[in-house]
Amino acid sequence: MTETAAPSASAPVSEADPFSAPHLAHPGPLHQQLREAGPVVRLSRYDVHALARYREVHTALVDWQTFQSGAGVGLADFRHERPWRPPSLLLEADPPHHDAPRRVLRDILAPLSLRRLGQRWQEAADHLVGTVLAERGTEFDAFDALASAYPLQVFPDAVGLGPHGRENLLPYGNMAFNAFGPRNDLVDADAHRVGKLSAWVNAQCTREALSEDGFGTRIWAAADRGDLTPAQAPLVVRSLLTAGVDTTVHGLAAALYAFATHPGEWQRLRERPELARVAFDEAVRRQSPVQTFFRTATTDVDIAGTRIPQGSKILLFLGSANRDPARWTDPDRFDLTRDPSGHVGFGMGIHQCVGQHVARLEAECLLTALARRVAHLELAGEPRRHLNNTLRSWASLPVRVRPTT
Repeated sequence: MTETAAPSASAPVSEADPFSAPHLAHPGPLHQQLREAGPVVRLSRYDVHALARYREVHTALVDWQTFQSGAGVGLADFRHERPWRPPSLLLEADPPHHDAPRRVLRDILAPLSLRRLGQRWQEAADHLVGTVLAERGTEFDAFDALASAYPLQVFPDAVGLGPHGRENLLPYGNMAFNAFGPRNDLVDADAHRVGKLSAWVNAQCTREALSEDGFGTRIWAAADRGDLTPAQAPLVVRSLLTAGVDTTVHGLAAALYAFATHPGEWQRLRERPELARVAFDEAVRRQSPVQTFFRTATTDVDIAGTRIPQGSKILLFLGSANRDPARWTDPDRFDLTRDPSGHVGFGMGIHQCVGQHVARLEAECLLTALARRVAHLELAGEPRRHLNNTLRSWASLPVRVRPTT
């Protein structure tokens, strides 16, 4: 990192590219450099300001009036560039346009509404774990067998998707989250299938494609009541399918990786399975599935003495904020005695992930099922990452287990 005086502010300047393969694969060193450089750093490669400390990231997330999402939460500026798809009514909209869709989803995904799914999802988790242990033995890829298999079963069921084509969900999410970054090799690698994947997802969002008792049909019922417009309903269903799978999959993988490398914490969970949700949040804090999002300044704004001009794109490093030692004691440690509440892995403020309770319920069911059947969990090889401009993604997580007797 080089530090010079920025032309219009006192912020240090970094020539680093946070979207380069080395930084995506190992973001920790860059995050530390950015935090140590100052509360605001200008990234010269993209001419954007970056916030990597918890305090400033949290402030920007909750102040939607100053740090807007409606111009896009990626590098692309929707005020001057045409989005590659209709913008998300939740992530990429601000009040008043954001209010009705979020209110509808908040009611559908409220904790009380999810309780009826608890027993069914727990049974599905118990069955999956039993099947994996019976068919794959004591060594298997936990990313493929558990972290991705479980959400791809229970969540699309809950939304009301049919059984065919679910293998498109992760590639579509990968494409969507890549698009929040610059037009680099990761984006270009998906260019050949943008049309096919988008067409499949859009087809699943129609009223006719959804079962009668799922989240999707309840969204369309909200349109029938006038709580949404008919044009908004499929976009809200799409938001569920985009944000409700990948982040949960990679959050579960982060939790399994943490337990495989912290055997004492695995034993703590086995002794106190009620810690499953705390464990998931601690894993999300420690290895945030969503690493970055952008905001746009609606006015000239001063942050810790640095003037950020109106209209500037601002890159928020959520993953860095969640490991800021000014906020977290020993932040790199996975610790079930920690209170991880306040982490920004699910965002914060009005744009905080509306489906976070769904993710926590899935994690609780799967981790509880695994803790009942597995006495010891460890790595059986080197995990592999899947690079994405926004997500801290996994490609494989080889583990070795010792089942309970």
